[in-house]
Amino acid sequence: MSFMQSLRARWQAAGSLVCVGLDPEPAKFPARFARDPDAVFGFCRDIADATAEYACAFKPQVAHFAALGAEDALARLIAHLRAAHPGVPVILDAKRGDIGSTARHYAAEAFDRYRADAVTANPYLGRDSLQPLLDRADRGVVILCRTSNPGAGDLQDLVVTAENGAAKPLYQRVAEKVALEWNGHGNCALVVGATWPEQLREVRAIVGELPILVPGVGAQGGDVEAVVGNARTPDGTGLIVSSSRAILYASAGDDYAEAAGRAARALRDQINRYR
Repeated sequence: MSFMQSLRARWQAAGSLVCVGLDPEPAKFPARFARDPDAVFGFCRDIADATAEYACAFKPQVAHFAALGAEDALARLIAHLRAAHPGVPVILDAKRGDIGSTARHYAAEAFDRYRADAVTANPYLGRDSLQPLLDRADRGVVILCRTSNPGAGDLQDLVVTAENGAAKPLYQRVAEKVALEWNGHGNCALVVGATWPEQLREVRAIVGELPILVPGVGAQGGDVEAVVGNARTPDGTGLIVSSSRAILYASAGDDYAEAAGRAARALRDQINRYR
């Protein structure tokens, strides 16, 4: 089953648009992990197991693991997710995108080494920098479009002129390129931050039913009602609403896993009120 097939099946089976971000920060782990040499894997595994029934996807962030020298823990975590929760696709949050042979290695890293179902990618270098990812028709490529950070507009809002002479912001050109030219295998999605509800509406109008990964709810303050109202597809799906810190660190006590499950369920229910 391809990433897109798995994602759509999960939207229906779980009745959820929630993506659980797995961004380990050991300083925030409960005290019980203080002397655990395998704390990164153990904590993330417990969170995933507690939230899986409410999740349409998991999204481990590569940098959080790599900074800790915990790439082995990431590989084992994804193996666990695939074995214990096979219906929940895994999006590797790596924001890859580079030229030529380097891009091929990034594709091998995401899809062969880690066996992720999808990977986030940066379009700044153009289509050829993503082609080895796009060529993996059974895997997803989730491409940055209008990101949730405060400085997103420094480049993404710059007005550019299209081939037909129309002037529009760069993020809209990215949305058009992906939807109309790069999505030949039907395996593309876009990233648009929850902090920009008007831009979400604009991108949805451009891309039709292309899935949109929406970071920025929870700790970053994105409004769930505005996200769903502006960017859901006519069938009430089309969104991968990502939350990391608000779920991961819902409790610093021994009930950390149960609290994460409650937080994921609450977000699922909140989203579903507006679908």
